[in-house]
Amino acid sequence: MDKDIQTPNIFTVSDGTGETALSIVRAVKVQFEHEEMHIQRFNKVRTRDLLEEMLIQAREKNAIVVATLVDPTLRIYLISRSMQLGVKVVDVLFPLLESVSELIGKRPSAIPGLLRQLDEDYFKRISAIEYTVRHDDGVISNDLFEADIILIGVSRTSKTPLSMYLGHKGYKVANIPLVPGIEPPPELFKVDQNKIIGLIIDPSRLAEIRIARVEALGSNDIGDYADLEKIFEELEWSREIFKRNKKWPVLDVTGKALEENSVEIEKIILSRFPELESE
Repeated sequence: MDKDIQTPNIFTVSDGTGETALSIVRAVKVQFEHEEMHIQRFNKVRTRDLLEEMLIQAREKNAIVVATLVDPTLRIYLISRSMQLGVKVVDVLFPLLESVSELIGKRPSAIPGLLRQLDEDYFKRISAIEYTVRHDDGVISNDLFEADIILIGVSRTSKTPLSMYLGHKGYKVANIPLVPGIEPPPELFKVDQNKIIGLIIDPSRLAEIRIARVEALGSNDIGDYADLEKIFEELEWSREIFKRNKKWPVLDVTGKALEENSVEIEKIILSRFPELESE
């Protein structure tokens, strides 16, 4: 391996012994016969504080986290917090648990060593978070129709934070960016249009948000991205898109807290799909 390339770090995290995660990582490692990998185990992780410590280390070391958490509350926290920190997490248990559960019509036990019963609400929320993560920032797939909510707007109109917040509450959310001069993807018009909500924001506030974003990335070159005139053009483009699609309500997110915007989105969606409230 090239010495100039940093040795990849892989963390395994489990609320049990961690043998399952370790075995999976080792099985993957042998497929890269001549490559070095540093594997670090985090076993019996059964509190949010311990998960937080592990995630901070993973961010510092740019590590991939391979998780076999069976406690749904910990899994929900891991997924949502890793998104905030920008840490890549591979949950190797949940997709299989969900598939087998659907096949046999029974929920799995939710505990290392069978300690606690999996709660229906937690199971739904985990599924929603995973769906939302997979459909962030314009990622289109053939299951877009499964979304409960689809958010659309120009860059930095809170699409991702709102998606993750609503996903944590149990909604499957997809978000799609609007780019001036480029029509929305055709897949968007094949789903129920009542699921789609447009997001708008004050131009000056959007400029401030984008400048802060550029600075956070360590750059002073704002270019067209945070140029107020260009932002006016972007927002005007998005308004034209919204006007052509009458079923899409438009929410102004300017100066409002994430929770407040989330409540407004919920009200719109539940007025159209009241069955979601009882699911």
